[in-house]
Amino acid sequence: MEKIKFYFIKVLKENFANFSGRARREEYWYYSLAVFVISAILSVLSKAGIVGVIFSILSFLFSLCILIPGIAVSVRRLHDTGRSGWWLLLCLIPLIGHIVLLVFMVTEGQKGENKWGDDPKKEVNA
Repeated sequence: MEKIKFYFIKVLKENFANFSGRARREEYWYYSLAVFVISAILSVLSKAGIVGVIFSILSFLFSLCILIPGIAVSVRRLHDTGRSGWWLLLCLIPLIGHIVLLVFMVTEGQKGENKWGDDPKKEVNA
């Protein structure tokens, strides 16, 4: 639970709109898990009658707030695998684009430095 909280806050606070550099798999997936859990909770609560309207609005606002950081962490994740952030446009291709992006996101990052920066694993292991 601590890692989820750590990476969620790290992406929102330190790297809100940072499209340069690299993001480890761990950073990307823990952030994604936190967003999924929060979205699921808000979705369930939005079905709760009249009070649900408030949670529907909160859900919409949450989605707006995480749009830029979500794109930024995805671009940095692609950078870690040695790909340009423009590969994120694959999500515009139904099904196949999402499958290809999923494969890219689970792929281990390049070892050592690449043109987007130092290996983020090196910083942790040092």
